[in-house]
Amino acid sequence: MRKVTYSMSMSLDGYIVGPDGGFNWSAPDPELFRFWIEEIREVGVHLMGRRLYETMLYWETADQEPTFDDADREWTALWNPLPKVVFSTTLSEVRGNARLLPGGVAEEIARLRAEPGTGDIAIGGATLAAEAAASGLIDEYRVMVYPVLVGGGIPFFPREERRVDLELVESRTVSSGVVYLRHRVVREAAPAPDGTE
Repeated sequence: MRKVTYSMSMSLDGYIVGPDGGFNWSAPDPELFRFWIEEIREVGVHLMGRRLYETMLYWETADQEPTFDDADREWTALWNPLPKVVFSTTLSEVRGNARLLPGGVAEEIARLRAEPGTGDIAIGGATLAAEAAASGLIDEYRVMVYPVLVGGGIPFFPREERRVDLELVESRTVSSGVVYLRHRVVREAAPAPDGTE
């Protein structure tokens, strides 16, 4: 079964954007950008909310930028053809290789898992990820922790009173001081019908 991953950058105090809505503290250096390129290779479809979709629209025409380099071209070659599902009740249309849904992330994940396909089902955006997490649909949390405290904003993790046990799969620190953490959700095995473990 295709796994669902939630991957974004986060401040050390747990936010994807600060109180002013800014996230300029998370601009990737070349080493981090290479990491994001390698991660997107594993993705078969990307689910996102309106804010992330609007942020990522930059890449639709970014190859016209005079400062575009080989890494930018490589990212664009992977990102632009990637199928995307945008969840929004305020957008009337989307561009590129995206389709628009007004809601129902759990139903969409179930549909994607049922059809033939390869690659992870990636989720971007804290609000959408919180909805998927509330239904127990996230299999892995992947976070780039930046050495900055922003003091508030939109939290990476949903603020709900629910425990989720995690197992560390991978961690690494890059030269800029950013720490990558990849955790798998630990799910309790269902008891056998005869009551044995």
